[in-house]
Amino acid sequence: MSHHVSSFFNKGMAFTANIDQHQVIMDTADIGGEDTGASPKKLMLAALGGCTGIDIVSILHKMKVPFSDFSIDTKASLTETIPSIYKDVKIIYTIRIAEKDRPKMEKAVKLSDEKYCGVSAMFKAFATVESTIIYL
Repeated sequence: MSHHVSSFFNKGMAFTANIDQHQVIMDTADIGGEDTGASPKKLMLAALGGCTGIDIVSILHKMKVPFSDFSIDTKASLTETIPSIYKDVKIIYTIRIAEKDRPKMEKAVKLSDEKYCGVSAMFKAFATVESTIIYL
């Protein structure tokens, strides 16, 4: 299996990426762009949150665990060198789940981290990745 994404120059510093039938606009105000889209680096954090989130929802559904108010924050610090890359990444899961099901949530996070989330595995090639769960 392989993936293919085409990115086309718009104007300024902006590009549009065609991903299957979806379009994503990328831009940056940091170096003269108009901030018409998300920065490419921050899209990497969005991909990480989406990847692990999909894993966890799938696992919790298979375990028949009810939950609500599920969100994922991804935070990362950048190196001082050029090119600057992410070095420390934190994934913060916030979820409302019964206390008796918390061990299942912890298992789902562990399975996503260690087995299923390919984006997390890619991040681990160049950064430390830590996870925290906040229960509502």
